[in-house]
Amino acid sequence: MAAFGWRLHGDGKTIEPGEVVQPDERLAWPQTVGIGAQHVVAMFGATFLVPLLTGFDPATTLFFTGIGTILFLLITSGRLPSYLGSSFALLAPIGAVTGYVANGGQPLDDELASLAQGGVIATGLSLAAVGLIVHIAGARWIDRLMPPVVTGAIVALIGFNLAPAAWNNVVQAPLTAVVTVTAILFITVFFKGIIGRLSILLGVVAGYIAAILQGEVSFQAISSADWVGVPDFRAPSFDLSLMGLFIPVVLVLVAENVGHVKSVAAMTGRDLDDVTGRALFADGISTALAGSGGGSGTTTYAENIGVMAATRVYSTAAYVVAALVALGLSMFPKFGQLVATIPPGVLGGAATVLYGMIGMLGVRIWVQNRVDFSDPVNLNTAAVAMVLAIANYTWHLGDMVFEGIALGSFAAIGIYHAMRAISRRRGTSLEAPSPASVPGGAELEQGALQRDATHWWNRSR
Repeated sequence: MAAFGWRLHGDGKTIEPGEVVQPDERLAWPQTVGIGAQHVVAMFGATFLVPLLTGFDPATTLFFTGIGTILFLLITSGRLPSYLGSSFALLAPIGAVTGYVANGGQPLDDELASLAQGGVIATGLSLAAVGLIVHIAGARWIDRLMPPVVTGAIVALIGFNLAPAAWNNVVQAPLTAVVTVTAILFITVFFKGIIGRLSILLGVVAGYIAAILQGEVSFQAISSADWVGVPDFRAPSFDLSLMGLFIPVVLVLVAENVGHVKSVAAMTGRDLDDVTGRALFADGISTALAGSGGGSGTTTYAENIGVMAATRVYSTAAYVVAALVALGLSMFPKFGQLVATIPPGVLGGAATVLYGMIGMLGVRIWVQNRVDFSDPVNLNTAAVAMVLAIANYTWHLGDMVFEGIALGSFAAIGIYHAMRAISRRRGTSLEAPSPASVPGGAELEQGALQRDATHWWNRSR
């Protein structure tokens, strides 16, 4: 189908039990706008936290997520519903370059921020190059390069590497941080459906109210801001010595995008393997574009998969609406300044949960793929990679600097393949056969993805 050439689903107003609204379909526009608004709410909690934690402008970041989402839908010909929100994978390298601590008393240094943007651009262009390779050669080599034990380790080590950054904010207002964490946890278990999945956003609101009551919030910047205006853009600059901090993030973005394609394919019942390369390319271009103007890098958002699982509406029309709403919000400077007033205690509390969740998502990859840690190859791969990242090992190679996430990511890939090759050669390998090598295994693996998507939907009802 041509991009954005939606056909009306049924009468456009009702969805019969068991029916699915496919990506190339849409509901009537009032219903589509309603679904799009849900996607905005779902992505907003995580998207606006990234600029707050990095010191980047929230309005600028929101602007580029809207632009990036529309670009993503165009490049994938409207076949892959997704919102491109701010990527948490880039928090660590950006923070390492700028040294910024949210509301820590020191403003963001513009020169260092520009250098961080150069790293974001390099990450995006590298991801786009991977996308072109995948589009030509297929995605199987990614599965071989990064099996579940490696992918899980890389995702987990990013979350746990960020833990000290959360603590730096918590110590500035411990009581507010505790209120925020408690509210997030309570909302998560007390509510089902969309409210439960908005626990981060609602927890931030609760912490924000607590901070106001304690006099931790200043509204002075809001009153001086204009009602309507264009976001602030900042030009990037480049330093080759910093690229070692950013390029490894490409591995995480690849894993996130490939996982997103597989999840949507399982939920819609459509084969989307041929669009994987385009998805990677689109996210890469979006990330590079964001870095060029002062926004955070982007990635496909799991939060919005939850909305699709709950509604069974996979229409890309809803994502166009969401992108346009994000663009509209970015044009209200007072809104951006309101977001920027969120104090460190609230950010520290939210980051405590979010960073931990990122780490546990890596563990979830291990569990879902039944990674066998009685196999010393798997055990050592994860063990060394995690310690390198959590302790933030640093290696200077000439002018290049490689820190915990980069070293951990490279170690996970290198250790796994080196040990696996030797163990196979020596006949000591304990690896289980891959699903594709077992008769009917591929179908079982696809069935597991479908069951996981169904679980999301049932939990949200």
